[in-house]
Amino acid sequence: MISSMTGFGRCEFTEEHHKFTVELKSVNHRYLDVNVKIPKKLGFFENAVRNLLKEYAQRGKIDIFVTYEDDAQRNISLCYNETVAAQYLAYCREMAEKFGLECDIRVSTLSRFPEVFVMEEQEHDEKELWAGLEQAFRGAAEQFRDTRIREGECLKADLNAKLQEMLSYVSYIAERSPAIVAEYRQKITERVHELLEDKQLDESRIATEVTLFADKICVDEEIVRLRSHVEAMKAALEAGGSIGRKLDFIAQEMNREANTILSKTTDLAISDVGIDLKTVIEKVREQIQNIE
Repeated sequence: MISSMTGFGRCEFTEEHHKFTVELKSVNHRYLDVNVKIPKKLGFFENAVRNLLKEYAQRGKIDIFVTYEDDAQRNISLCYNETVAAQYLAYCREMAEKFGLECDIRVSTLSRFPEVFVMEEQEHDEKELWAGLEQAFRGAAEQFRDTRIREGECLKADLNAKLQEMLSYVSYIAERSPAIVAEYRQKITERVHELLEDKQLDESRIATEVTLFADKICVDEEIVRLRSHVEAMKAALEAGGSIGRKLDFIAQEMNREANTILSKTTDLAISDVGIDLKTVIEKVREQIQNIE
């Protein structure tokens, strides 16, 4: 299977006191570029999330959004700060003694002083939090991977169709090339007849000229290499995996061979087909940019 680098996945996981929501979306990128937006409460899981993502993607610019809700009441408890209360009481007695006043501090009064009683949020169980986050992440990541695979299969079908079109152009060039030499021989023979009129033709000289022309316009090697590149790309598409960079390299080689054919040809029909061939190669290269 091959995968597109464009995908989306979302999953919510809710248990008794926690709710995790994870979204993943990606676009094309030369490498793996990951951006994680995660609440501060879960910030220490960011590296774990990044490592987990590598099980599902190798390339692409991927944004991960994590939201978290919990039962705040369950995690808040009332705490008594004995040290602060003792300091308040000590200072009140000191004041009473210094100014000759009665120390009439009651418990109800002392309890109302700041920081004597405070509401504190209890620490979360990291294992419990990670279990919930991981489940939400994997749900989103599997959906994300599935969308990339579905689009990848569509890209594969489109690329195979374009490769067949390329082969048809290459076959035309292969069939047309020998005819160009024959036409050139006929043209040069007729031209020499016109110049020499009734004089005897030097067939060896004509043969030499035709041979030089044939060598100059010969594109046999380019045709062989183009066909080889097409087969290599088909094989890579069938093998699947993370093949985007490999396909891009093959497409560059295809483009190089097409340019060489165009630079060698003197035939208008081959030039037209060569331009069509380059157009298809460029479309193939554009599609390849979407493959992981």
